[in-house]
Parts: sequence; C-alpha cells; structure tokens
Amino acid sequence: MLKEKIQDALNLQINKELFSAYLYQSMSADFAAKNFDGAAGWMAKQAGEEVEHAQRIYKHIIERGGKVVLKAIDAPKTSWKSHLDAFEEAYAHEQMVTDSINKIVDLAQAEKDHATASFLQWFVDEQVEEEDQTSAIVEKLKMIKDAPGALFMFDAHLGRRE
Repeated sequence: MLKEKIQDALNLQINKELFSAYLYQSMSADFAAKNFDGAAGWMAKQAGEEVEHAQRIYKHIIERGGKVVLKAIDAPKTSWKSHLDAFEEAYAHEQMVTDSINKIVDLAQAEKDHATASFLQWFVDEQVEEEDQTSAIVEKLKMIKDAPGALFMFDAHLGRRE
C-alpha cells in the first residue's frame, strides 16, 4: 500500500506529465499553423511520450493499492515566436520535470518505499535523455540563428524523429 505522501506526489506528477503533453501538443499545433511540419511532428511525438509517462505512474499507483486522483490540467500557451523560443521553453520544462521526479525519489527513499524508488529509476534515466535531446536541439537552433534555409533543413531533420 502506498503511503499518502507518496500517492499525493505521484498524482501530482501525473498532472505534470499530462500538462507536458498539453504543452507539447500546443507547440505542435503552433508549428503546424506556421507550416513547420517537422517540428510539429516532433512535438506531437513528444506529447505522446508524456501521456505514456502519465500512464506508467497511473499503473504504479493502482498496482500499489493506491488511488489515482486526476486534477485539472492548466491550459498551455498557444504561440511561440520561433523554433528556438519553443525549444528553450521545452528544455526549461524538462528541467522542471526532472526536479519534480528527483524530489519524489527523495521522498520515496525517506519514506523507505523501495518499490516506488525502484519504479522511479526509469523516469530518472528518461529525464537524462529528455534533457539531452532537447538541449541539443536548442544548441543547434542557436547556431542556425536567422538563416531560413538552415531552419527549413533542420525542420525536415526534426520530422524524421522515430
């Protein structure tokens, strides 16, 4: 059985993961409206991953005899001035999610909830990957600056994400 503190933290994390999906889907819609199909596709895939993350946590709560309590999801922004602006926000958002996961790991360890601490290790590893890939995109966009041809080529590259 999950302790209430752990259950509450995990339920809050579900909300953060679903907000992440909303945020990335909103970024996808903005890119699509601006005819940047590669970035739109990249963000749509990212949104799907975030829903999967929420589902993993949901399942863990249920498996541990806890209760899932879904909360309202805030509306995200709907427009960004550039690829760089959107991906910098995505990177900062991933850093916030990493911090949140780390705090739940700390809580699980303090509460001696070894099952949840073990479960969360996947998320710790996933966040390293999430931050790395988003940071790499930000750095490439900084190199591109305002070069339209390079941006179109990079947008096509983003669209090849599997």
